[in-house]
Order: sequence, then C-alpha cells, then structure tokens
Amino acid sequence: MRLTRVVLFFVALIMGLGFYRLVDYLLEDLEFQTFQATEESMVDSAQLLAALVEVKWDDPMALETVFTDAKERKFEALIFQKMKTEVGLNAYLADTRGIVLFDSGNPKNAGKDFLKWRDVKKTLRGEYGTRSTRADENDPDSSVMFIGAPIFQNGEIVGCLSVYKSQQDVIPFVKARRQQIIHSVVLIGLGILALITAVFVWLFRPIGQLTAYARSIARGERRSKPNVGIGREVNTLANALHDMRKSLEGREHADQYIQNLTHELKSPLAAIQGAAELLNEDMPAKDRAHFLENIRNQTARCERLTHRLLELSAVEALSHLEVSHEFDFVARCNQSIEQLKPLAESHQVQLVATHPNRQPYRGNELLMGSAINHLLENAVQFSSENAEVALTLTTTAKELIISVRDHGPGIPDFASERAFERFYSYRSELQNSNKGNGLGLAFVKEVTELHHGTAEIATHPEGGTEARLRFPIPAKLYT
Repeated sequence: MRLTRVVLFFVALIMGLGFYRLVDYLLEDLEFQTFQATEESMVDSAQLLAALVEVKWDDPMALETVFTDAKERKFEALIFQKMKTEVGLNAYLADTRGIVLFDSGNPKNAGKDFLKWRDVKKTLRGEYGTRSTRADENDPDSSVMFIGAPIFQNGEIVGCLSVYKSQQDVIPFVKARRQQIIHSVVLIGLGILALITAVFVWLFRPIGQLTAYARSIARGERRSKPNVGIGREVNTLANALHDMRKSLEGREHADQYIQNLTHELKSPLAAIQGAAELLNEDMPAKDRAHFLENIRNQTARCERLTHRLLELSAVEALSHLEVSHEFDFVARCNQSIEQLKPLAESHQVQLVATHPNRQPYRGNELLMGSAINHLLENAVQFSSENAEVALTLTTTAKELIISVRDHGPGIPDFASERAFERFYSYRSELQNSNKGNGLGLAFVKEVTELHHGTAEIATHPEGGTEARLRFPIPAKLYT
C-alpha cells in the first residue's frame, strides 16, 4: 500500500499547487478586470458629459445642475447582492490653463490649478488622459480613478472634463466576487478530491486486499477469498487468485498425503510382513496365535491411520467453512460423551460434563462434534484407571470455551509445544493402548482455526492434562 500512499500524496500535492495557482490567477485578474470594466464605463460617461458641456457651453451652471439633480434622485439598484442608493460618479471641469471651474465632489477645488495632473494635461493635448491617485497615501484602497474628455468649440479644445470615481465604490463588488470564486474553487477541489478518493477506494483498496490475500497464500494461512466489491477487473483477479490457491493447495495436499501415508504405513506393514513370514514356520500354537493377533492389530492400525489421514486432509483442504448453521453446543457435547462412553468404560474411566442448559452457536456441527470426540478420546487414553475425564463448557461476553481435562500424569512442556503437529504423538507410561498416530489433535486444531478459534494444551495446575479450545462469540464465519 506504500505505492498508493505515494500516489495519493503526489496527486494531493499537484492538485493543491494547481488550485492555488488557479485561485491566485483568478483573484489577481478579478480586480484588474473589474477596474478595466469600470474605466470603460467612465470613458462613456466622460464623453457624454463633455458633449453636454459643449452644448451648454454658454450656460456654466448646466453641469452643476445635472450633478445636483442626480444626487438628489432616490433609487435602489441591487447589483451583485449590494444595494446602490446614490450616485458615486463625480466630475470636474477645467479650462485650457488647467484651472478648475467646477468640481461636483469637492467644490473647494474651484480655482485650483490641475494642469499638473495627468488626466488634465494629456486631455488638453488631445490625448487619452487618465490617472489613479490615492486620497490617503497609506491606504491602497483609497485610490480614485480619473478619466478625462476634451471639450471642443469651433474645432478647438477649450477645456477638459474629468469624471472620477472612488475605488471604494467598486471594492465591495470585488470582495464579494472574490469570496464566490474561493467558495466555488474549494467546492470543485473537494469534488475532484472525492472523485479521486472514490477511484482509489474502488481500485486500490481491493488491490490491497488481494495483495494481503496473496501473501496469506504464500504463508500457508487459511483465509477466505476477500470481498472486493462489484468491480469486474478486481473480481476477475480475485477469482484467479482463489483458483490458483485451490490448485496449489490441492497439489500440496496430495503430495503431503502420499508422503505421510507412505511414511506411517512402513512400520505396521513391516510388522505384518514379519509376522506373516514367521507363520510359515513351525511354531507352537501359542506363538502362532500371538503373531496372528499382531497382524490383526497392525491391520487395524493401518485402517485407523488411513481414516484419520483422510479426515484431516479433507479439513485442511478447506479455506473457510462452506457449511455452517446454528446449533445447540451443549447438546453436541452430550452426544459426544454418549459416543465415547464405551471407550471410557473399557479403560475404566468416567466421563463427566459441566455446562449450561443450552448454548447456541453458529458453525459446522459435524466438524465440531468430531473435534470434541478426538479430545475426549485422547483424554481417555491418557487418563489413569478409575479416574474421570471432565468436559467443561463456559462462556464469556466474547468467547465460548471448551475444556477437556484428564487425571493422568500430565503433558511435559516439550510435548505440549508440538502436540498439535501432524504425526507427533507423545507416549505416556499410563497410556493403555498402542501409541497414537498423531492426527487427532492436528484435526482438532484445523477445525478450531476454521471457526476462527484457538487451541492449547498444557498440564493442569492440579494435575493431569487440560486441552482448551476458544471460539469467538459471535463466530466470524464466512459462508
């Protein structure tokens, strides 16, 4: 997943830089375009007022009357969420010497020499006169825009009319527009980020799950095929990995089955062959009966070994529980005790059980029953005579715990560490049967892991050996 994080980092970085540059460009260009549009409208206003002055040149009060009447007008204009209620445009009139004749915004300017100002000087020369001057040098927002227009009489320039407007009238529109741009860009950025995140979740998250699944295959862990959603490509990959796992596990189980079966059958077959060869010789009837009994015992051992190995192989081939349902765990334990009673009586061992009246559980009842049977059978074989084997079922808020304890000599630490290994068998001096084949506890461990539980075995503090299985509640099963 490191690659995913690196890609996400660079995507976020590129997006962040891109949106920062976009916002910076839009905000920087916004003010310029706004003032540009304002200048264009002021040029029209200056030309219109200059034309009015030319018509009313003989009436020096005409321009003053226009502005006085305009400023007394009552109106409401909602412009871009800002209400405008008064005229913000002013103008002053200067003669050919640059002397102010009239100023609608500041009457005190009348009589002053404005020839030094760029709008007046250039306009009187017949050029486009414009300037921007701060009313307060320390306040960049106090600038005032001036646009000049020439006044003609008989084809000659006889004066300059300059209209001016404070930037304070325009800045609220710029700020409002700036906020709208920022909000829009943020929303667009969040939308794109959400889309990219969705794409990564849609593609890279399933890929991460499939990577973990492939690694679990390499480690030989039992794990079900992950649910990667409905994407066609990732589902195709998931199915291919699952099929590959089944194929590999099938070959591995077949190889292991053949190797283990061959290895374990060598000893009983050698014993049978040796006894059969001796039977061809003359011997007392008692010895002949002994060798025949040995052949029967070794044949039964081969049969048990084959049956257990087939049973274990079938469980190991499962990557998850294919069949599960809710059943009464207490009833299942009682059934196992009934099945093992004949074996316990033949070993002079008593089976006792401690459990609640009922305990519902979801899992594979058949496999679970076989696992309990193996635990009880193992405990009976390792228990001393006239003792008891206790099966205890307890529950907590999170676990269901099965404990099977015998009253034998206990199991040493070196044996408890390997007890669940396939074909490992510890021989106790009190075990009143032939040495086991080492497949029973291996089967128990496989069934426990299929139910997402854990298995452990150790010497009980008060003596004997205790095997304990722990299962989560509710069981996290995949069917």
